[in-house]
Amino acid sequence: MEEKGKKERSGEFRAMKCARHVIFRKYFLAESHYLHETHSDKSNGTATDPTDITFQGKQYTKIREGLAEILNPRFTTQQQGEQGQGSRAKQSVFYNPIQQFNRDLSVLAIRVFAEDLAVLRCKRHERSVKGLARGKKRKRWDGGDGGSGGQIGKKVAVVSGVGAEERGIRPPPREIGEEQGPEGGLDKQLDNPGGEDPNSSIEGASDKVTGHPSLEGPDSGDASADVNHTADATVQKEEVENTTELADVSHTADATEQNKEVEYNKKPPQKPSELDHQTRRDTLPYVSPPFRILDALSATGLRALRYAKEISHVTSVTANDLLPSATASIKVNVEYNGLLDKVHPSTGDAKALMYAAATNHARTCSFHVVDLDPYGTAAPFLDAAVQAVTDGGLLCVTCTDAGIFASVSWLEKTYSQYGGLPWKGPQSHEAGLRLILNAVAKSAARYGLAIEPLLSLHIDFYVRLFIRIKRSPVEVKCLASKTMVVYNCDHGCGAFSLQYFANTREKEAKNGGKFHTHALAQGPTATPRCEHCGFKTHLAGPMWGGPLHNPHFISKILNLLPSLDTKVYATIPRIEGMLTLALNETLPQEAPPSTSPPDTISAEEPFPSLDPALRDPHPFFFNPSTLSRTLHCSRPSDAQWRGALLGLGYRTTRSHTEPGSVRTDAPWHVIWEIMREWVRQKHPIKEGAVTKGMAGWEILQKDRSRKRVNDAKREIREAVEKADGGVEGLRESVEAALWRVGREMEEEGVVDGGDGEDGLLKVVFDEKLGKEAVGKKMVRYQMNPRPDWGPMSKAKGGR
Repeated sequence: MEEKGKKERSGEFRAMKCARHVIFRKYFLAESHYLHETHSDKSNGTATDPTDITFQGKQYTKIREGLAEILNPRFTTQQQGEQGQGSRAKQSVFYNPIQQFNRDLSVLAIRVFAEDLAVLRCKRHERSVKGLARGKKRKRWDGGDGGSGGQIGKKVAVVSGVGAEERGIRPPPREIGEEQGPEGGLDKQLDNPGGEDPNSSIEGASDKVTGHPSLEGPDSGDASADVNHTADATVQKEEVENTTELADVSHTADATEQNKEVEYNKKPPQKPSELDHQTRRDTLPYVSPPFRILDALSATGLRALRYAKEISHVTSVTANDLLPSATASIKVNVEYNGLLDKVHPSTGDAKALMYAAATNHARTCSFHVVDLDPYGTAAPFLDAAVQAVTDGGLLCVTCTDAGIFASVSWLEKTYSQYGGLPWKGPQSHEAGLRLILNAVAKSAARYGLAIEPLLSLHIDFYVRLFIRIKRSPVEVKCLASKTMVVYNCDHGCGAFSLQYFANTREKEAKNGGKFHTHALAQGPTATPRCEHCGFKTHLAGPMWGGPLHNPHFISKILNLLPSLDTKVYATIPRIEGMLTLALNETLPQEAPPSTSPPDTISAEEPFPSLDPALRDPHPFFFNPSTLSRTLHCSRPSDAQWRGALLGLGYRTTRSHTEPGSVRTDAPWHVIWEIMREWVRQKHPIKEGAVTKGMAGWEILQKDRSRKRVNDAKREIREAVEKADGGVEGLRESVEAALWRVGREMEEEGVVDGGDGEDGLLKVVFDEKLGKEAVGKKMVRYQMNPRPDWGPMSKAKGGR
C-alpha cells in the first residue's frame, strides 16, 4: 500500500508538472520567441536575432529590445575561444536577455510615475496661475525642489502677481517638493512652470561644483531681467548665491528658446488695468518641466536608451558606468539610436556622481528617477542614491545576490550589507525584500527622507523595488513602528511571530487635524521555544514591516497594459500575472473614507499615498506542503484550504514569491487545528510515522480528542489524590469526568481551539466555497525560460 501511494503521488506530481509545462508553453512561447527566434524589420519594434553589422568601420552584433538597439563588439575566433561559449561566456560589456522582464516592467513603472508627476505639476501650475491672478504673493523654500541638498529652513520671498508682471519678472522655476519646507509631503509636489533646460545632465563622476552657467551673464537666469527695485534685486541676489550646479554639463541649449525668454523678460511694463486674468494666463504658459533619469550602472546603456525612446516625458537620461569600455559602448549605442540630445554617457564612480548631485544646493542636477541595477548587491549605492533623488522622486533598485539576502549560509554578510539577519524557510525571499527595504529606509531616514514602496517584487533570481522618496521628517518618525524582528520556528513546525520596535497611534488635534504619537513596544512576543511544537525559535531581522506595494500604483500599470504593443513588450503576459498577484497579495482592508479603491482612480488623477504609519497587518505566508511534511500526511488542495479558512471567517490570498503559498489573517493555532482536523477527517496518519521528539508529535498531542482524554485523566488523577469521599466519592468523580468527555465527543465537527481562546470552531473543507472564480488565465509564476539561465557571468571589460 505504501508503494502504491508513492506511485500515485508520483503520478500526481508528473501530471501537475505537465500541466505547468503546458501553461508555460502557451504563455511564454511568445517571450522566448521574442528573445531568440523572431525575425522582423526595424519598424515594428520586435526583437531580432543578433545580426552582424558594420558601424563606423567596426564589426558589431546588433540586438534589438523594445524600441532600442544595442551594438556589442563582435569577437574574432581567437577572442571567442578566450571568452568562452554559451550563456556563461564572459562579456566585455554585460548584457543579460533574461532580464528583459525587468526592463519592460521598469519602463512601464517609470512611465506611470512620470504621467502621475505630470498631473501633479499641471494641477499645481493651475493653482499658481490662479494665485497670480488674485495678486497673491508666494513664498517658497530655498533649495530648489525641496530635495535633500537644499538649505532647509530659509524662506525666500518671491515677488509675484501684478507688480512682478509689470516689471517683467517671471516666477522662478519650481521642482517637485518645493513649497513643502521641512515637513513637506508627496501630495504637495509642485510643477516647474518656468521650465529648465531639458537636456541638462551630469558628465563624469569627479566633476567639481561650480556656479550655474545660466547665472554667469547679464542676461541669464529665469527671473533676472530689468529689476528696478532694490528689494527685487536683493531677492535675485539671494537666489544666485544659493544656486549651484555641477560643471561640464553635456548639452546645448536651444538658442531660439533662450532668445524668446530674453525677449519676454525685456518686455516693457504694463499697467495692472491692462492685464486681465486671461492675459496673465497667457503670459505664464505651461512649459513642459524636466524629467531627468540616472542609469547609474548602465553597462551597454540599454535601459537608458529604452527610457529615452519609450517614455515621452523624459528630457534627459544620464548613462553612467565605471568602465571606460562600457562608456565607449554606450556612446556607440547612443549615436546609433540617434539619441545624442537625450542620453548623455558618463564615466566615473556612481556613488561620487550621486553625491555630487546631492550636494548641489540648487538641486538643478538631482534626478527624478535613479535606477540602480548592479551585478550583485545595491547596498553600497543606497546612501548616495536616496540623496540624489528629488523630493517625491522614484528610486529603482535591483539586487541579484539572493544567496545573501535570502539564505542563512552567509548570515554575517547579510547583516553587514543590509543591517538584518535572513530568514530560513519558504518565506526567505519575502524576508529578503523586507531586509532591503529596511536598508533603504534607514539610509533615507538619516537625512529626513521617508520611503513609500510602490512595488516590491521577487523575480527569478533577483528582487526589483520601486520606491518613492519624499522629504518628510514627520513620516520618518513612523519608521520604528514599521520595523520588526521575527521569531521563526525554522527547525520545527515553521510557525512565526512578529515583534515591532515601537507603536504609533493616530490622534485628533484640537483644530481637527490628525497627528501621531509614538511609544515603545512591549516585548517579547514569543518564548524561546515554539508554543506549538516546543522547538527552539530563531531571530530574523530587523526588517521592513510596512506594506510592500501601493495598490493604486499597480492598478495604473495594469490599466496601461491593454494599450501596449505586444511586439514591443513581449513579457506583457508575465507582467500582468505577477502584478495581479501583487495587487491581491495584501489582504483586503477597510479603506479610509478619504482613499478611493484602486480601480476607481482614473488616469487623470494622481494615485494617492498610503498612511505613513500603516503596517502590513499580516506579512508573510505559509506553505501547506511544509505543514503536511511536518505531520507526515498528504497535502490538502488549495480549494480545500481556502474553503476551511473562509468557512471560519478568515481571509486568504496568495504570495507572488512562492507558488502554492497561502497568505491569511488566521492565527497559527487555528492553522494547526485545521491540519489536525484534516488528519482526523480525511487522511489519518500511519501509526509510527510520527514519534515522540518530532515537531509533529507535539502538534498532534493537542488534537481535540486527545485533549479531552487527557483532561479526563487529569480529573480522575486529581480525584484519586483527594479521595475525600471514599470509594463512593471516587466513583462519582470518575463517572462525571467520563460523562463530560462522552458528551463533547458526540458533537461532530466541533473543535476546541486548544487553549480555548477562540471558543468553538467548525472546520469544513468546502471545496466549492474555496474554489476560485474562473476568470482570465494568467501566468502567475515563471518557469525556467531556457537552459543555463540566471545571472550570467560578470563583465570583464578593461578600465
